[in-house]
Amino acid sequence: MPTIGVAIITKNAQAHLAACLQSLTWCDQVVILDSGSTDQTLNIAQSHGAQIHQSIDWPGFGIQKNRAIALLETDWIFALDADEIVNAQLADSIQAAVQNPQSEVYQLNRLSNYCGRWMRHTGWHPDYLPRLFKKGSARYSEDLVHERLIFSSSVSQLDGLLLHYSFDDLESVLDKINRYSSAGAQQRLNKGSRSSLSSAIFKGVWTFIRSYIIKRGFLDGREGFILSVSNAEGAYYRQLKLMYLQEKV
Repeated sequence: MPTIGVAIITKNAQAHLAACLQSLTWCDQVVILDSGSTDQTLNIAQSHGAQIHQSIDWPGFGIQKNRAIALLETDWIFALDADEIVNAQLADSIQAAVQNPQSEVYQLNRLSNYCGRWMRHTGWHPDYLPRLFKKGSARYSEDLVHERLIFSSSVSQLDGLLLHYSFDDLESVLDKINRYSSAGAQQRLNKGSRSSLSSAIFKGVWTFIRSYIIKRGFLDGREGFILSVSNAEGAYYRQLKLMYLQEKV
């Protein structure tokens, strides 16, 4: 039987890690690559039988995920985040896919929870992501944030849902806006991008219009509005930070 391994990177991921690992009892190997957790993350991982590895440096999400993937010894690899939970239908679909593969790469549909609401619009759903692949057939881009899986084969579809607890409260929203806008600005600077106050304003306004109107965020109630605003803030601050970074070069 083909074996399935899961690669997860963590740092202070105790909130949903137990539920995540409980949904993976059918896997042959679960590897966690931790980058300095100070909460109960490592204790939770150990209690659920995950193989724990630690890294001192932080090279960005793409490189870190590739490091975690390299630690797996299975035939198939399932890339997962610590705040994601595999539902029963998706678990069955993954096992069936590796037993009778139609492709070397499979994508799934992710449903995300934002401050207590499952978001079915606002550009968040459907959210098809390639996550299951035959070992050696794919790798992540080496981006600091918003990494993507790189592969050359065709993609097949898995049934079921990946339940994503993206933000539990507004504190985590604001924290991520700050961290990701900084990393995103640095990433764009490294690639030669430029910014200005006018472009920051335009990006922020356009992002809100796209999320709330074009992607029908208004159908997600108050959380659709809040998410659209936070998306706009992320785009706005990313461009502003890029503007200041380029002035220092």
